[in-house]
Formats: sequence, structure tokens, C-alpha cells
Amino acid sequence: PHLSGSGKASVSRQHTMASALQMQQQPQQQQQQQADAMVEQGHAPGGWQMLDTLEGGGITAADLKKLKERGFHTVEAVAHATRKELAEIKGISDQKVDKLLASAHKMVDMGFSSASEIHQQRQEILHLTTGSKELDDLLRGGIETGSITEIFGEFRTGKTQICHTLCVTTQLPLEQGGAEGKAMYIDTEGTFRPERLVEIAEKYGLDGQDVLDNVAYARAYNSEHQLQLLSEAAGMMSETRFGLIIIDSATGLYRTDYSGRGELSARQMHLAKFLRALANLAAQFGVACVITNQVVAQVDGGASFGDNKKPIGGNIIAHASTTRLYFRKGRGENRVCKIYDSPCLPEGEATFAIHGAGIGDAVDA
Repeated sequence: PHLSGSGKASVSRQHTMASALQMQQQPQQQQQQQADAMVEQGHAPGGWQMLDTLEGGGITAADLKKLKERGFHTVEAVAHATRKELAEIKGISDQKVDKLLASAHKMVDMGFSSASEIHQQRQEILHLTTGSKELDDLLRGGIETGSITEIFGEFRTGKTQICHTLCVTTQLPLEQGGAEGKAMYIDTEGTFRPERLVEIAEKYGLDGQDVLDNVAYARAYNSEHQLQLLSEAAGMMSETRFGLIIIDSATGLYRTDYSGRGELSARQMHLAKFLRALANLAAQFGVACVITNQVVAQVDGGASFGDNKKPIGGNIIAHASTTRLYFRKGRGENRVCKIYDSPCLPEGEATFAIHGAGIGDAVDA
């Protein structure tokens, strides 16, 4: 079925499944009335708080419009912003910034929580299936929602293929390893192929046209445009339910927009700003953020995993990514994924294969 888009990818399985069941049993008009009632109360269907709830107490609709034009679409986005970021918005005075932050901080809990509360929240995180059982087992269920996963490797190692597969699997029901949400794909290298989505959809028994309708695609033409697209993404995520955002690749445009050591500092600062904006999307909307990255040969004598390849982007991208996966070629169509860095996954490898219907289990060479 075509996804109507309500909810949040990182809510609990039990709550989401119960809500989905209720929605299936209700007529469409009743569903709309429920959604309208939630909006009137100031809560988006996904659990985040709509920006319009800040109106009042000296904050006008015109002020909120200016915030939305700069990519602030939720109360959480305002609460997480620095005073400097808000002050840079044209037409928002320092006094207005104080009012916005005071109101947002009252509505968003930003203090300490007990470890048991965080543990409970971690239990509610969804994982998107990759299409390969061995790879899912290595990742303890699949690609984690609510955080950034970086996939790096040489060309033809399956980076773009897994991105296409995830665009389909995120639309699957929860019990099948999906998030029952739409997918967003920011393409910097022109490698997106919608016909691949149709082929992958057939494997999972989904309607190809519905799958295509539930993937929002944009081509980024330079690094500034790439950052601007995240502002548009926030607006779309505040209105409908997404389970995944992909940037393929996150670093490609930076390598051409900034050249030489003289521009290295500026490049890294802009890349850090982009990755922070991406992390904010993950935190606010609970989506899985998947970025691909390229590798370069190491010339300092150090070697990763017995070869001389390392991901580009330096410490900036290393610290921004929660989970880092290294893809390399295996025999034939087989590929090998190794955990390069993760706060909770042990070191290990998994073998998978690239099939006509996307990523799947490894084949005997």
C-alpha cells in the first residue's frame, strides 16, 4: 500500500505496530480527523513538536516563517540551535532569539536522564534489513535508525547497491525489518537508478510504482547545494514519515569544490556543518542516515586491514559517523563488510553478494 506517512522511525515497535493496526481498521476520514486533532494540539504525527506551537508571547507567525525558511521546522530544531545560529537569521532580533530559546527549552527536555531511561530508548530503535542475513547478523539487525552510518570502499564494492536496497527495505513492515517509512536519496554523483528499485521491490513483494512514489530524490550539484537540501529535507520530514535518508556520496563534491591544502580548513569546516545538520535530522526525526564515502591510498606507511586504503574526510567524518563500515571486493559478485568503527558492535566481517534484486546472501564462488 502507498504510505501515508505518520509516525517516527525510532518509536517503539509495539507502539507503532499497534498504531498501524488501528489505522488499518479505521476509515480514511477518521484517520484524517485523528491527525488533525494531533496537529491542533501542537504535536506532529511523528512525536516531534511542530514549530507553530511556539507562536505567542511575542513570537509571531512571521517570525516562525523566517525560521522555516532557514530550515527550522520543529521546536526541537530551535532548542538544539545555538544563539549565534538563530541570531544570523535576518529579521530575528537578539531579544526575539532569547524568547525563542526560552520557549523551546521549556518544551524540550535537554537535561540529564538516568541510564535506565536511555537503555529503554535504545530498545525502541529500529534496524533496517540490508537484504543479507549474514550482514544483518553482523549489524545486530541491520542499519540503525536515529544515527549516522558511513559506508566506505573502492568503486564497485556495493556502496550504491546497498543504498538502493535500503530505499526499498525501509518501506517494509516492522516485522520484516523495515520502518514503514519513506526514503530520501541525495545523489552527488549521478548514480541513482530508479529501475533498480523496481527490481528490488519485486523481491520483497512490493508494488514497484508505490516504492518509487515513496522515494524522494534530489541531485546535489555542489557542496552548498548539498547542505541546502538538508534544510528542505527537514521540512519534508516534519510533514510526513521518513525512515531513511541517504547521501551518496557525502564527500564527492567536497573533493572538487575545495582543492589543495590551502582550502583544507574551509572544506573541513563546511563538511562538519553538513554532518552536524545530518546528525540533527537523525536525532529529531529518528531516521537512519546512511552516507557513502570514498577511499584514498595511504602514503604514510600505515595500513588498514592489511591494505593501504583509508576513508577520506579525516577526523571530521570519523567523529560524526556512529558506525563505520568498510566494503571490499570478494570473489565474483561477493563483497565483504568489516566493522571499521562502532560504539556497540564488535569487530567482525560478513560476506554478502550483489544480485539483480539488490543486496543478498553470499553465493558460492
